[in-house]
Amino acid sequence: MTERVVLAYSGGLDTSVAIPYLAEQTGAEVIAVAVDVGQGGEDLDVIRQRALDCGAAESEVVDARDEFAAEYCLPAIRANALYMDRYPLVSALSRPLIVKHLVTAAKKYGGTIVSHGCTGKGNDQVRFEVGLGALAPDLKIIAPARDFAWTRDKAIAFAEEKGLPIDVSAKSPYSIDQNLWGRAVETGFLEDIWNGPIEDLYSYTSDPAQERDPDEVVITFDAGVPVAVDGETVTPYQAILELNRRAGAQGVGRLDMVEDRLVGIKSREVYEAPGAIALITAHQELEAVTVERDLARFKRSVDQRWGELVYDGLWFSPLKRSLDAFIDDAQQHVSGEVRLTLHGGRATVTGRRSEASLYDFGLATYDTGDTFDQSLAKGFVQLWGLPSKMAAARDARLGGA
Repeated sequence: MTERVVLAYSGGLDTSVAIPYLAEQTGAEVIAVAVDVGQGGEDLDVIRQRALDCGAAESEVVDARDEFAAEYCLPAIRANALYMDRYPLVSALSRPLIVKHLVTAAKKYGGTIVSHGCTGKGNDQVRFEVGLGALAPDLKIIAPARDFAWTRDKAIAFAEEKGLPIDVSAKSPYSIDQNLWGRAVETGFLEDIWNGPIEDLYSYTSDPAQERDPDEVVITFDAGVPVAVDGETVTPYQAILELNRRAGAQGVGRLDMVEDRLVGIKSREVYEAPGAIALITAHQELEAVTVERDLARFKRSVDQRWGELVYDGLWFSPLKRSLDAFIDDAQQHVSGEVRLTLHGGRATVTGRRSEASLYDFGLATYDTGDTFDQSLAKGFVQLWGLPSKMAAARDARLGGA
């Protein structure tokens, strides 16, 4: 029986050429699977037909936009997920979803091999293969760019030799990955980290220096889930789409950073994630109002670890699953409204209100109506500082001996 390779297919040059190349190398039939995670671009039916025209035995396209928003981006909002305190996991969030659909296709079509287009230098090879190992450890994996030293030059020559119906002339100076949650740009002149990004890099965001009126938006959350924008009920997908549009128009969500890749090298990346930054900013502020101090302090460390696990390709790990349970419990009172002003590249919180608020005006005010009993403070301060006071006395005594 002929083996079948399930290929993560984008419709571009590299994965189109991979179809006949994998067939030659393995003697297997190729099943092309394209997953729509809100990346835009070409019509998925066009992409599906291109895979067939390049020799795929079967070609499947999956509209996973709502699934991506609800099951991958939403957990990132609730975890305030910012790798290195900045990057909202644009590519990292989409990989486990793609892996899930590759495994589904392998079961459906009897695939025994999975193939992806990642190189040996990036994070995505880890995200794909560790995810596949967790969900379908019996599947074999081939990465042509890494395992067969496959290069763009070789891909172009192969496409011309085989007469494949793809345009081999178009070459972007950058490597770009985009989806509903954001857009990542790297390589080209950006590899010199002294070079500043130019306006042509950006697609999801307008120049924040442009003159425009501020945009005020109110986001409503229920247990950490954005459920309305300016009073209009939305799904997670609609919330992200709307904030991408409005925050993007104000230049919100641009990032230029050197990040620590999983494989141990540092990489310069330019990101734009307007909806992600606006929603996480609003969610963080609502947590500040509704989550008790010690829980909030501990959750910050959980949020950081959650983001690292997802970045490192461990979406399906036991620790990630347990952290999800903690975060879910911590969100039970994160309900209310946050008002943001979007302007000049920034999403600035200007108001917050919640039925579950822990902010007590009577305790906080310094004016008439103050209900805080200041007579309790003196003894509290003395007891709170007692361990430090005793340690200082000990150090003085031993230091003078």
